[in-house]
Amino acid sequence: MFQFKQFSLEQDRCAMKIGTDGVLLGAWTPIENNPLSILDIGTGTGIIALMLAQRSSAEHSSLKGEQAQQIDALEIDEKAYEQATDNFENSPWNNRLFCFHAALDEFVEEPEEEYDLIVCNPPFYSEDYKSDNKQRDLARFQDAMPFENLIEAAALLLSENGIFSVIIPFKEEENFVALAKEHELFPLKITRVKGTPTSETKRSLLAFSRNTISNFTIDELIIETDRHVYTPEYIALTKDFYLKM
Repeated sequence: MFQFKQFSLEQDRCAMKIGTDGVLLGAWTPIENNPLSILDIGTGTGIIALMLAQRSSAEHSSLKGEQAQQIDALEIDEKAYEQATDNFENSPWNNRLFCFHAALDEFVEEPEEEYDLIVCNPPFYSEDYKSDNKQRDLARFQDAMPFENLIEAAALLLSENGIFSVIIPFKEEENFVALAKEHELFPLKITRVKGTPTSETKRSLLAFSRNTISNFTIDELIIETDRHVYTPEYIALTKDFYLKM
């Protein structure tokens, strides 16, 4: 059991456990467009969908009479799908969260609707390395969901003023931005993540929209200055979720 401030998660049936990447994406993803429909692609435990449910209900509590958002999640792995469904059911927002057991290409063939926000913490490891754990490989390796397929799906499913948000390895950033541009999705905000002030940049948080923005924000986030000594920026980003922040 993994306990956050407003919800808890079981993760024993998921190949990919809760990690910093998912928490970063769930906390960082822009929701200024007040999304009424959200899609989390490859939800795993459901953590990002649950974080967005928490953030968007806080955002919407001041908007009286606003329709409640629907948060859909997509998961190809059967055990992870069952776990995410249970985690959604046991959360305070179970009336707004729904998980589909399907691959992205199947889901895109019969889109139910357009989404105001699409998020994904995609499988990264495109190297030739494979382990002997099939479930974990599926969750970890890019060949299960190539970036091209992900971007193409986002371009098809995103509403006119929607936002598409991902976390990827920093070394893939340039390639990902170029692929997104081919599908007329343009950077809205980029944050590059480092573990410590002296470590190399490991991750890129990227948000895209259909509008070209010439002066979009590029900034940097450092997680800790020493072991378990977190930076004020990281604390500010995650304090609504982590118990000890």
